[in-house]
Amino acid sequence: EYALLAVGVYITFRILNLPDLTVDGSFTFGMAVSTVLCAAAHPFAGLMAGALAGAVAGVVTGFLQTHCKIHPILAGILTMSGLYTVNITVLGGPNVSLLDAPKFFEVLGGKAPAVGLVTVVVVVLVTLFFQTVGGLCIRAAGSNEDMVRASSINPAFTITIGLCIANALTALSGAMVGQYQNTADINGGTGIVVIGLACLIIGETVLGRRGVARGVIAPFIGSIIYRFIY
Repeated sequence: EYALLAVGVYITFRILNLPDLTVDGSFTFGMAVSTVLCAAAHPFAGLMAGALAGAVAGVVTGFLQTHCKIHPILAGILTMSGLYTVNITVLGGPNVSLLDAPKFFEVLGGKAPAVGLVTVVVVVLVTLFFQTVGGLCIRAAGSNEDMVRASSINPAFTITIGLCIANALTALSGAMVGQYQNTADINGGTGIVVIGLACLIIGETVLGRRGVARGVIAPFIGSIIYRFIY
């Protein structure tokens, strides 16, 4: 369930070359939105809304970085800190239980097959996206922002889109974890960026870092190895 988190970390740290600490907040944000909707008997809407919530968090961080000219680390910390209050408001308290609520994996044949199916589909879509023109623009913005600007591409927009995608994946991971564990806690995302980095490093050690397809698959493999080690 941490594979999408690791892919999100890969996008920010490797493709965009940015240290984004929004992850801790967006993971919990996705978890909070997902569990609240799941408790209202809308588990699949919870997953989609959780991912959308993460994308909104990415927009905020991107705005702080590109328009307010705030350092990426500080921008991530500001968004993460602000999301703590937002998450408490969404949850209506420190935690929410889902013991009697329907979950998305109950329709898809169990926890492991459901999480695996969602993860594989999203990883394939992300891999395909980064081979399109839009994906190439985001990769170029992370590699050489001046060259992108000289090519009449708006680097602020492409970086913001990259942060949206990364945090949407992180929040989707949190949304699945919330339903998987039958609970959401306000501190559920504390230090989660460390897990994402661990999965990324393990995956890159096994598969290497050549090519975007291998780069996206590496954290997916790393998350599996990480869970076995854990």
